[in-house]
Amino acid sequence: MNKELEHKFVTELENNQNIVHKVCSLYTTNRDAHNDLFQEITIQLWKAYPKFRGDSKFSTWMYRVALNTAITLYRKSKKSIKTQDFDSVMFRIKTDEYDATEEQQLQLMYKAVRQLGDIEKALVFLYLEDKDYREISETLGISEVNARVKMNRVKNKLRTILNP
Repeated sequence: MNKELEHKFVTELENNQNIVHKVCSLYTTNRDAHNDLFQEITIQLWKAYPKFRGDSKFSTWMYRVALNTAITLYRKSKKSIKTQDFDSVMFRIKTDEYDATEEQQLQLMYKAVRQLGDIEKALVFLYLEDKDYREISETLGISEVNARVKMNRVKNKLRTILNP
């Protein structure tokens, strides 16, 4: 990959890294697992970046790669996440320390969302990120109507979990 493309990737990643942190918060329960998943998603984004055509926004593409990586790893092992060696990557990314205290008010919601299925978690995450149903359907690879129907079912499920 040429230096210009590498610089563009690093800049986009630094500007959108909160997307990855939020995905990590959905699929992990402790700091080490969060950091491991963040690292694995970053590696997968790096590997996939040369194929990014720009048909969608970088953030939409990033959501899709991050969610797919998290879901794949989550399904492989719900107890531990295996990662690749990050030292082999030649660039260094400036990362902001993730401060969980900023999202304490979301902890109850995260706990409820963790009880959902993999696709349901992704759907809720994108919905909470104010993505419209067109973008949600594009990111998850389902029809817009299916996204709406699934979201209504998930809302009812969350109401039941949060208000037993």
